[in-house]
Amino acid sequence: MQHDKMRNGRGLRRLIRAGKSSLAGFTAAFKHEEAFRQELLLAVVLLPLGLLLGETGVEKALLAGSLLLVMIVELLNSAVEAVVDRVGLELHPLSGRAKDMGSAAVFLVIVYAVVVWLAILLPL
Repeated sequence: MQHDKMRNGRGLRRLIRAGKSSLAGFTAAFKHEEAFRQELLLAVVLLPLGLLLGETGVEKALLAGSLLLVMIVELLNSAVEAVVDRVGLELHPLSGRAKDMGSAAVFLVIVYAVVVWLAILLPL
C-alpha cells in the first residue's frame, strides 16, 4: 500500500504525471489518427470564429464546446480502436461492433456540432 502511494504520487507530482500522460495521448492521436488531425484543424479555424460570432457567453460556450466535444469523442473512439486492435487483429463480431459504435458516437457528435452552429448562426 505504501509503495503504491509513493509510485503514484500526490498533489503536484500526480498532476505533472497526469499532464505528461495527456500530452502523450494528444501526441499519439495527432501522429496516428487522421480524423483527429482533421478535426483539430477544423477546431483551430472555427474556435476563434465561434468566439467572435457568438453573441452571448452561452452561445460562445456552445459553439466552442461542440467543437471540443467532437475531439473528445474522437479521442475516446481512437482509444477503443487501439484497445480492440491490441486484443487481436482477427475479425470478430464484437470487435467490429465496438469499432462501429465508436464511429457512430463520432458521427452523432458531429451532427450535434453542426446543429448547434446552425441553430446559433442561422436563427429562425
